[in-house]
Amino acid sequence: MAIPVIDFSKLNGEERAKTMAQLANGCEEWGFFQLVNHGISEELLERVRKVCADCYKTEREGNFKNSKPFKALEELVQNKGKGKVENVDWEDVFLLSDSNEWPSNTPGFKETMAEYRVELKKLAEKVMEVMDENLGLTKGHIKRAFNGGEGDNAFFGTKVSHYPPCPHPEKVNGLRAHTDAGGVILLFQDDKVKGLQILKDGEWIDVQPLPNAIVINTGDQIEVLSNGRYKSVWHRVLAMRDGNRRSVASFYNPSLNATIAPAVELVEKVNKEVEQGYPEFVFGDYMSVYAEQKFLPKEPRFQALRAM
Repeated sequence: MAIPVIDFSKLNGEERAKTMAQLANGCEEWGFFQLVNHGISEELLERVRKVCADCYKTEREGNFKNSKPFKALEELVQNKGKGKVENVDWEDVFLLSDSNEWPSNTPGFKETMAEYRVELKKLAEKVMEVMDENLGLTKGHIKRAFNGGEGDNAFFGTKVSHYPPCPHPEKVNGLRAHTDAGGVILLFQDDKVKGLQILKDGEWIDVQPLPNAIVINTGDQIEVLSNGRYKSVWHRVLAMRDGNRRSVASFYNPSLNATIAPAVELVEKVNKEVEQGYPEFVFGDYMSVYAEQKFLPKEPRFQALRAM
């Protein structure tokens, strides 16, 4: 079983209806799908590969041996402990946003990643317009909901992760299973080293590495806006004995002040007499709950917000 691979360029041709149906299926049945021919140049993606690899090697790799997961695994093995290291992930990670400090010692990193983020944000907005259309919402509905209106207040962040080779991958998680808190996630993953898996029909399946593809997944806020028609999906990363897996995940998330609720049109379409399946809440409140419950089932998060 493999997650859907969709040619995004066919939205603009004779196969538009077929492609829209494929995208609807990706959102409704999978919550994860891969886009090819998405409009981001291979030349830019190659530069992103290079600067991220260079940044890890020159600015990050040396410190990983002093990190919490490295020391926790080392201690477990030395003490001949059973089971897994708990509450840590075998991951080196940092965030890029418009308001934080970026790594500065890798030539070309800032310029390349700034250019990449501009292109990814455009792609995210195109994907959201497709979701609007497939859900029967007015064009721009999801974008306006995330921005809290017509402004540009949504949060667009990029998480640059590496999962280094692990000497005991059976004893630690690469990244613990979770759903994503936000809106639309766009992942440029390693095209050689696997490790990302999603939970589909009770079975963990690989998100197959595919050169120059962008993996799309829907977060919790898309589930709420769609009144459950599109689900956020559990996913995890396995620690691997061989290979240093790169993961560049960009998040188009609501503003912390944005109010999120199921689209009125979708509540009515289900049944006018049935309550909407999700509460209305301010995204910042959701993030406060998520910070405490990220690796736990998502339904209690919605229940906690309903009680506020």
